Amino acid sequence: MTPSTDSFEEIESAVVRFAGDSGDGMQTVGERFTDSSAFAGNDIATLPDFPAEIRAPAGTLAGVSGFQLQFGSRKILTPGDQPDALVAMNPAALKTNVDDLPEGGMLVVNVDSFKKMNLTKAGYETNPLEDEDFRKKYHLVELDLTSLTKDALTDSPLKPSDKARCKNFFALGFMYYVYGRPLEPTLKFFSDKWSKRLPDLAEANSVALKAGFNLGDTMETARNRYQVSKAPVQAGLYRKISGNEALVYGLVAGAKQANRELLYAGYPITPASPILEGLSALKKFGVKTLQAEDEISAMGMAIGASFAGDLAVVATSGPGMCLKSEFIGLASITELPVVIVNVQRGGPSTGLPTKTEQSDLMQSLYARHGDCPLPVIAAHSPSDCFDCAIEASRIALTYMTPVILLSDLYVANGSEPWQVPNAGELPLIENKFANPDEEFVVYKRDPKTLARTQAIPGQAGMEHRIGGLEKAEDGGVSYDPENHENMTHLRADKINGIAESIDPISIQGDSTGDLLVIGWGGTYGAISSATKMLQDEGFAVSSIHLRHLNPLPNDLGNIIKSFKKVIVPELNLGQLSTILRSSFVTDIISYNKIQGKPFKVAELREEFLKHLS
Repeated sequence: MTPSTDSFEEIESAVVRFAGDSGDGMQTVGERFTDSSAFAGNDIATLPDFPAEIRAPAGTLAGVSGFQLQFGSRKILTPGDQPDALVAMNPAALKTNVDDLPEGGMLVVNVDSFKKMNLTKAGYETNPLEDEDFRKKYHLVELDLTSLTKDALTDSPLKPSDKARCKNFFALGFMYYVYGRPLEPTLKFFSDKWSKRLPDLAEANSVALKAGFNLGDTMETARNRYQVSKAPVQAGLYRKISGNEALVYGLVAGAKQANRELLYAGYPITPASPILEGLSALKKFGVKTLQAEDEISAMGMAIGASFAGDLAVVATSGPGMCLKSEFIGLASITELPVVIVNVQRGGPSTGLPTKTEQSDLMQSLYARHGDCPLPVIAAHSPSDCFDCAIEASRIALTYMTPVILLSDLYVANGSEPWQVPNAGELPLIENKFANPDEEFVVYKRDPKTLARTQAIPGQAGMEHRIGGLEKAEDGGVSYDPENHENMTHLRADKINGIAESIDPISIQGDSTGDLLVIGWGGTYGAISSATKMLQDEGFAVSSIHLRHLNPLPNDLGNIIKSFKKVIVPELNLGQLSTILRSSFVTDIISYNKIQGKPFKVAELREEFLKHLS
C-alpha cells in the first residue's frame, strides 16, 4: 500500500521522534519507521533513547522512552538536532520532549492519556492541550488513540487490554500517511514475527496500522503531507545496521580473514550485551560464545582462548573495563592477541547507563598498572564498526597484542544503511604460527613488527610457558633489571610501530586554513555536518576524524601545524585535547559536553563560528 504523491510537499529530509511510556513500544515503532524509510530508498540515521530504570512507574518522567530518526534524499549523518514531528503518547512524553519541538512543528498527542492522574505524574498542574498559546505554537493533531484503535479492532478476538496495546501501530500508520511511507515492510514484520504463533495479534496490528494510515485521508487537520525522494547511492546490496550488529559481523569477518576461530567471552552489561546475543546466533561460522559469571572471568577466558590460538574477543562498558584491567595487563605482558570492545556510556560508576558519553579514552590509554601501552581505535558510526572490528583483529594478530576498540552508546544503538561488502574483497590478515620444524623461542620477534611468534600449546617441541612475571627472550622468568627495562621498551616500541601501518588521515576540506576540527568516535556526524555548513558559507574550516588514538597517526602533527586554530569537541571534559596538547606541545581549544546527549549540528556550528570571527 504505497500512496500516490499528488498531494505531497517535496522536502529534502525530515526528523521524526516517537515518545511514550516504556511499555508503549516506542523502540518498536521507531525501528519499523526506520525500516520503511530504508525500503523507500532514503538515507537514515537513528537515535534510540532508553530510560535507565528497568521498569519505571507508568506515566512518570523517568519511564519515558523515545526514538528519533532523520531520513532524507541526501547523505544523512545525524538523527537530527530537533524533530519536525513529535508523537507523544502521554503527558510525561510531552513534558520531556516538547521543548525540542520548534514552533510550527507537528505535535501528535494521544488525548486519551491526558487524564488528571497522568497529568499529575508528569508534573502538570493543568492540561497543556487546553492552553490557547500552547495550541497556537504547534501544528497540533489530537488523536484518541485508545478509542480509535479499539474501534478499528471491533471484530478482533483479542481482549480489550490487548487491543489497546495496538495503539502504537495505529499512531505509526498515521505517521506513515503524513510522510508517505510504504506499509509493506511493517506488514511483513507482523507476518514474520507473529503469524504462526499469534495470528490474531499479527492481524490486529495490521488492521491498526492500516486504520491509522487511512485516518489521515479523513482528517482536515492533518492534510500536510511530505515526500522525501530516494537518496543517491552506489549500486549494491544494502541493509540497515546498528553499531553493535556491525561489530558482530566485523569480528566474525576478521576471524575468517585470519583463518582463526572466534571465541567471545562476555558478561551482560548495557550497552554491550547485544554483541554477546548477536555472536551466540552465529555458531555455524565457527563462533564460540561464553557467558561468564563476571567481567574478570570473561577476560580470563579470552586470554586462555587466545593462548590456544583463537581470535579472542570480550566486550563491556566502562565499569567492566575497570574489573578487567589486571587481566588486560596479563594479556599485554604475555603478548597475546585479544580484541577488547568498550561500548562507552555515561559515568563514572553506574552513572547514566542508557545515555551516551565518550569519557573512557584516558582509561583505555592508562588505566593499568605498570608501563602497559596498548593500541586504541574508535569507531565513528554504526557501519564503521564493521571496518573497525576487522582493523582491531588485524592489529591484534599482526602485532600480538591486546587491542581496545572504543564504541559508544550513540554509535552502538544507532543505525544507518550499510552496503554489504563482498566477502572475497575483504583484506586477509596474516598471522603465522610457529613452524614446528624450527626451534621455537617464545619472545623472539619479527624484525619489522616486533611481534613475538605464537605457538599452539601441546605441540611436541614447542612446549613453553608465559605468564605475568617478567620473562627473558627464551620464556624463562627473569628478575634481571636490564632485561625488564629492555622488554618494557620492546613492548612499547611494538605498539608505537603500529603507526607505520596506518593510512594517511583524510581531511574534510583544505589542508590549511583558519580552523581545524578534530573529532573521534560518535561525534563524526555532527562535526562533519557543521564543518560542511561553514565551508559552504565560505569559511576556511576543515575537519579530521581520528580512528587510531594510540598510536596517533604519523601525519597528525604536520596537519595540526597547518592551521591557525585547532578545536576538539568531545563528550567528556577534554580527554583527547589533553593528549594532543602533551603530544604536540601546542594550543588546543576544548569544547566539551557531558549531558548524556550527542552534539547538535547547530551548537557546533555556533561554537566554530566563535573561533572563526
